[in-house]
Amino acid sequence: MTEHISKQFDAELESVRSRVLQMGGMVEEQIVQAMESLLSGDMEAIERVISKDHLVNAMEVELDESCSHIIARRQPAAGDLRLLITVIKTITDLERIGDEAEKIARMAKLIHTAERLHMPRMDLSHIADRAVHMLRQALDCFARLDVGAAMAVVKLDSEVDDSFRAIMRQLITFMMEDPRTISRSLEILFIAKALERIGDHSKNMAEYVIYMVKGRDIRHTSIEDVEKELLE
Repeated sequence: MTEHISKQFDAELESVRSRVLQMGGMVEEQIVQAMESLLSGDMEAIERVISKDHLVNAMEVELDESCSHIIARRQPAAGDLRLLITVIKTITDLERIGDEAEKIARMAKLIHTAERLHMPRMDLSHIADRAVHMLRQALDCFARLDVGAAMAVVKLDSEVDDSFRAIMRQLITFMMEDPRTISRSLEILFIAKALERIGDHSKNMAEYVIYMVKGRDIRHTSIEDVEKELLE
């Protein structure tokens, strides 16, 4: 009987883990489609991204309830409890990434509704690729419980931040030189900020993996100190 209960518990934990990865895949697809629709101006694709947000929200609620039920019924300890806490925190960040993808789609809609009038020449592919890469890597290290890969994701966040600041400086220059570009520039800035926030949420997810594996909360700790500690 005890063995049966243990196997059932393992199955419940594995189900939660796999659904987190499924939610992550859905959110990643949202970002990619939002950025593609920004380039193409495909209004149907834009509306699909916006309408998918409620599915991500529903998945967060469902997973949150699953974790709460497991904690109440199983009273997990140590590693199992850390896994469930990590899942609860991770799905919150994934839901917020979904919100950022929806924001990108809404900005794309405004830009193309205005027929790209007075559009500054700005390439966002670099920051978008980095943000999506961070999300993929964060999900991958969650799946593999890879602390080294999680630290690599944490380090990547500064690159996304640097890209955002460079874009902001360029947009300020455009707006100063030609005030007609202000509306489009602000919309592009909102998109760049959304991508920078996606990087922040992905970094959070990587930090949760380190907590899950090592039992150490590394938020508000310098990367150098964390690396030193993990190598000891």
